[in-house]
Amino acid sequence: MENGGVVNREVEPVSTITIKGILSLMMQNIDEENGKRVISLGMGDPTAYSCFHTTPMAGEAVVDALQSEKFNGYAPTVGLLQTRRAIAEYLSRDIPYKLSPDDVFITSGCTQAIDVSLAMLAYPGANILLPRPGFPIYELCATFRFLEFRYFDLLPEKGWEVDLDSVEALADQNTVAIVIINPGNPCGNVYSYQHLKKIAETANKLKIVVIADEVYGHLAFGANPFVPMGVFGSIVPVLTLGSISKRWIVPGWRLGWFVTSDPSGMFKKPKIVERIKKYFDILGGPATFIQAAVPHIIEHTDEIFFKKTLSILKQTSDLCCELIKDIPCITCPHKPEGSMAVMVKLNLSYLEDISDDIDFCFRLAKEESVIVLPGTAVGLKNWLRITFAADPSSLKEALGRIKSFYQQHAKLTQTN
Repeated sequence: MENGGVVNREVEPVSTITIKGILSLMMQNIDEENGKRVISLGMGDPTAYSCFHTTPMAGEAVVDALQSEKFNGYAPTVGLLQTRRAIAEYLSRDIPYKLSPDDVFITSGCTQAIDVSLAMLAYPGANILLPRPGFPIYELCATFRFLEFRYFDLLPEKGWEVDLDSVEALADQNTVAIVIINPGNPCGNVYSYQHLKKIAETANKLKIVVIADEVYGHLAFGANPFVPMGVFGSIVPVLTLGSISKRWIVPGWRLGWFVTSDPSGMFKKPKIVERIKKYFDILGGPATFIQAAVPHIIEHTDEIFFKKTLSILKQTSDLCCELIKDIPCITCPHKPEGSMAVMVKLNLSYLEDISDDIDFCFRLAKEESVIVLPGTAVGLKNWLRITFAADPSSLKEALGRIKSFYQQHAKLTQTN
């Protein structure tokens, strides 16, 4: 109905809840009178634990940029040129062609990069293919863009590889892109070169773009090294999304990027470039002095810093998997090889009075003051996502409490 020239349009309610939203509800459910400190293994924010901290040089670079008083004004909407150049050079180290600053757009964290990628691809009737389990921000952004989303499965028995047969069955002439998260959130997987190449070839066959979510880029500590999807940019156009949040352990700095990894030039067409630039005109990027610090941070971070982070993550992921073996109601089908989280299967047949994964997590929070994420939040009912980016003592205590919770709720036949 029109009223004074304004069209009133009914919008479907957004059913997707964010990870932060559900974790906030669980925090409210904690019984503060039980005397137990809260241990959260639900949010991928390693800064909550003392064993994870950024390199001092990064903080010094930000202070220097701020105190120079050269970066108190607005940055260009696409980001400072020196920042874009530094990120282009950083990403070009691992791919067989050279990115230019014009390929790089600075965003407020990877979340804004996700929204930009979906906004650029959306049109009436379009659909996008999303992994299950996956990161729920994609569903939320797609809903706001009136972009239909269709789920393809990740296969736990194959190290959470993409079910490529289901991808081909889901796609049609209105499919615009497939989202690949590597290293994997929430699964902790790291895809091999061969599997990523098959994904690229499948996307090329279907004539769709690959959105490569690499916010955990280089956080790989298993058998497979991290391979950027941009390596296959000559096979299929790739939109690479990333940030300094995880590798440099500064999620609160909100410095991310949206990059067209596209040596064949599909995204370099004048109309497409102009559309992207115009969209960035309405966005607010990260603080200018944070952007200004990035070139120094990228160029001068010592490799020892990265190796230390990977060593801690390898240690805590191993510890997490070992402790899970002592809790009969949960099992880990695939040991994590990267990122900061692992998916575990919840076996309700071992439990007397727990109805599903949401019930399990809310009651665990209330009774034991331990926060883990229900799998329903990332697309898999009766699974759990456990973040292992925590100090070993907190991880031991939290999983010990989960074991106690199991013992309190175990079926009598199991305890016997």
